[in-house]
Amino acid sequence: MKSLKSGEIWKQMDVLIFNSWLWWTRTGPQQPWDYIEKLDGEVVKDMNRISAFEMVMRSWAQWVDKEIDPNKTKVFYQGESASPYHYRGNYWGKSADTNCKSEFIPLNETMIFTTPSQCTNITKNILSQMSKHVYLLDIETLSRFRVDGHVSGYNGYNGTDCAHWCLAGVPDTWNSILYAALLQDNNN
Repeated sequence: MKSLKSGEIWKQMDVLIFNSWLWWTRTGPQQPWDYIEKLDGEVVKDMNRISAFEMVMRSWAQWVDKEIDPNKTKVFYQGESASPYHYRGNYWGKSADTNCKSEFIPLNETMIFTTPSQCTNITKNILSQMSKHVYLLDIETLSRFRVDGHVSGYNGYNGTDCAHWCLAGVPDTWNSILYAALLQDNNN
């Protein structure tokens, strides 16, 4: 957690876009790591994912504050908001055993479960404490309305895949938001 591989290359970029949360939910064979090194150097097989996420985000924020020149590089962060929980229909007024696989139109609700996740709150808190500006691509609520936007409803996949999105649609909206943000002067 104390190192950022390729960090020297990243410092030369005009735009950096980071995300993280998706990988923290993986366990077992889908988990992309074998061990976690804490900031104090202790190596553990596993730990509370929320605590690990916060620790990594703080380490990342320190790196950005220390290493990134905001006159050269714009930094964006897209958090866990990219993959809202569409596995259970009770989040949008259907039965709990319903999922996004059978949904083919966006939600047209005035109210859905929109309380920010614990990780989103951690991310916003850490970003607010940083000395360098990081633009948060806050698409969590927007994405929750798009239960129709996942590939599993269209590609014949038997399972539910709420981590990937169909083009065109949701990613196009994210790209429009990113494009608008790139045009802004984020160095104020």
